Amino acid sequence: MAAMSIWFRLGDFVSRVSSTAVTSLVESIRSIFATNPELRQRVAFSVAMIALSAKMAKADGVVTQREVAAFQEIFEIPDEEARNVSRLYNLAKQDIAGFDAYARQMAALCGSGKPNCALLEDILDGLFHIAKADGYIHERELTLLAEVASIFEIDGLHFERILARHTFGAESDPYRVLGVPSDMPFSEIRRAYRRIVAENHPDKLIGRGVPEEFVAIATTRLAAINAAFEMIERRQVHA
Repeated sequence: MAAMSIWFRLGDFVSRVSSTAVTSLVESIRSIFATNPELRQRVAFSVAMIALSAKMAKADGVVTQREVAAFQEIFEIPDEEARNVSRLYNLAKQDIAGFDAYARQMAALCGSGKPNCALLEDILDGLFHIAKADGYIHERELTLLAEVASIFEIDGLHFERILARHTFGAESDPYRVLGVPSDMPFSEIRRAYRRIVAENHPDKLIGRGVPEEFVAIATTRLAAINAAFEMIERRQVHA
């Protein structure tokens, strides 16, 4: 029922948004949900994903069906609200405000001076998921993602870990995914791995205000983390 209430209230706002004032939506959310911080966080998160996804779609100039499908993997939108969500997406693409204006508003979800905020990493993960939907991450998309990370105060090493997760394959560096040095003792790598898994459990995401639908991204994130650790573990066995 939580997801339904998110889209119902979001549609309420969208009908009042002009093509040059999409960014004002976040301010409306803050004031209207002042007494319900949990719902405010979830609606604001959803707006961030829709608006930033739209801006990223303009980065490579083409919105593919795979990108649309990837967006739908993140959000299960009720049929009766699909029109409102589509309208917000299109308005955000046309908005005179740049993606950085949206990103700065989303950064405020964690307050100032909070580097590597987990909630903002969740948003960045969702954007990566959409960007790579057509088989690769376009150079202009990667540039935009890096700039969003900078506005989110996600440091360079942390961004490299996120990038490594989303481009992980047989030839990838598993140590980058876990954010550990390759010469770290395996016992310590195992401890780091267990800590990372606990930090990225789907329940953790929901607890910090991420809509339930976003659990699909958490599952993908954990799959990359597990695959990286298993690769390191196999190397230990054959060393």
